[in-house]
Amino acid sequence: MFRDIFKKPINSITVAAAFVALSSLASRFLGIVRDHILAGQFGAGSALDTYYAAFRIPDLIFNLIVLGALSAGFIPIFSAAIKNFSKTDSLNQAAWDLANNILNFLFLGIACLSLLGIIFAPVLTRFLTPGFGPQEQETTVLLTRIMFLSPLFMGLSSLWGGILQSFKRFVVYSLAPIFYNLGIIIGALYFVNWWGMPGLAIGVVLGAFLHMLVQIPTVYSLGFRYKFSLHWHDINTRLIGKMMLPRTMSLAISQINLVVITILASQLSSGSLSIFNFANNLQSFPIGIFGISFAIAAFPALATAAFDIEKLKISFSQTMRQILFFVIPASILIIVLRAQIVRVVLGNGNFDWQDTILTMNTLALFAVSLFAQATLPLLVRVFYARHNSATPFYVGLVSVVVNIALSLWLSPLFGVAGLAMAFSAANIVNFLLLWLWLQRKVGNLDFLHILLSTAKFIVAGLAAGITAQIMKVPVSSIVGMDRFIGVFTQLAISGLAGLAIYLVFCYLLQSEELSSFLSSIIRRWPFKKINTEDHGEARGV
Repeated sequence: MFRDIFKKPINSITVAAAFVALSSLASRFLGIVRDHILAGQFGAGSALDTYYAAFRIPDLIFNLIVLGALSAGFIPIFSAAIKNFSKTDSLNQAAWDLANNILNFLFLGIACLSLLGIIFAPVLTRFLTPGFGPQEQETTVLLTRIMFLSPLFMGLSSLWGGILQSFKRFVVYSLAPIFYNLGIIIGALYFVNWWGMPGLAIGVVLGAFLHMLVQIPTVYSLGFRYKFSLHWHDINTRLIGKMMLPRTMSLAISQINLVVITILASQLSSGSLSIFNFANNLQSFPIGIFGISFAIAAFPALATAAFDIEKLKISFSQTMRQILFFVIPASILIIVLRAQIVRVVLGNGNFDWQDTILTMNTLALFAVSLFAQATLPLLVRVFYARHNSATPFYVGLVSVVVNIALSLWLSPLFGVAGLAMAFSAANIVNFLLLWLWLQRKVGNLDFLHILLSTAKFIVAGLAAGITAQIMKVPVSSIVGMDRFIGVFTQLAISGLAGLAIYLVFCYLLQSEELSSFLSSIIRRWPFKKINTEDHGEARGV
């Protein structure tokens, strides 16, 4: 059975999303362990500020070069090339030739940019962190140079991931982030003891290597064999390059946004950049598990039905409603239980009460826009499936301008919380503009159905939030709130009570998303073999 899970394609969006979500849950849990270790060892101070600042430029290289090509062009075009896949089909070899061509272009591009980044790291970090002192600047330069190795591994890994997604091998693809976080944890637990702060950066490089390594066996079993080729005149390579340009520009403005946040945070009180990242990591938990998981799982179906409006509407509406079914209660419960969440995850060692207050307030402001952040990956993928990567760029440009303007205005007034306010407002603007544009170009996207379901989720979510708030009082009178076990107990009981009430209200309100989700899980457990011709994607959500 387990071999089948790894070898068989997953044609159901819900089951694929469930696998990605479960792996994302494991990865995010390891991310929590990682942040717990970092917060306990260093607190929210200048040391972690340098660590997070060092991430920025290597991440920028990775996002611009790799994600620009893969998310915008490679997966739709490679998926089309293997649509009628068989081991004797000539299209198979054409698909692998395309993969090799893109792989070589990506690797050479990343290698050149990484080398330049290593050489000019002092100049780049001075620009990025004007508020850091000389010692912090020096540490940031060293960490940045080490981390420039990670885009090389992540670039290869992302291409493997694009191949696995195209073949609907979501299980192996979804395991890679787990190994990435394991590498960082090893760095925090062991490498720091041996090499100090550079050990954290070496852990990042190790995580990127493991992220790549875990996907290689399955990609090899699908038929990929490496060969060196650089054929720019290949029609599919040129098409990917053409689609990549606006996507890369879109990612560029997003990265500019993060660069501006880093610059502003470096000029706020010590630890502001760490607090922003801690809160952002916490609020990203439901986004990764639900928003990104469903968007990834739905992308092949969206690409197949991109120009069949009725099929596109069905896949989009079902996936959108399923994401909101999970994300809306998560947003409300995060706001209600923000203090408990921060204390349980980060409240140890050098992470003191003042750090807790700043992080929980920042987290609440992030949570306001969770609905937008979680559904943006789906909205953007609809545009990519229709070979339109320009519109997300222009809309993203507007939202980044909003974010930068609000950050410049609010951060002097509210510190790091002002950065979170600006971030949330910009994401909501991005969501609204993309939705309106898509509605205008595609037509009716089942808006009334989505709105009705969302209203039910909000009612049930408010009931869950009120229940969680009420339950905090009696639990706190029973357990000691000055110890980890007491805070954890309050969080667990209040959260579970709120979740139970949410499900009860969804049942009373006859939420079809609840019924669909439960029936999908029950129908397929324990992952028995199914006939994919009889159980197609129409039943997937």
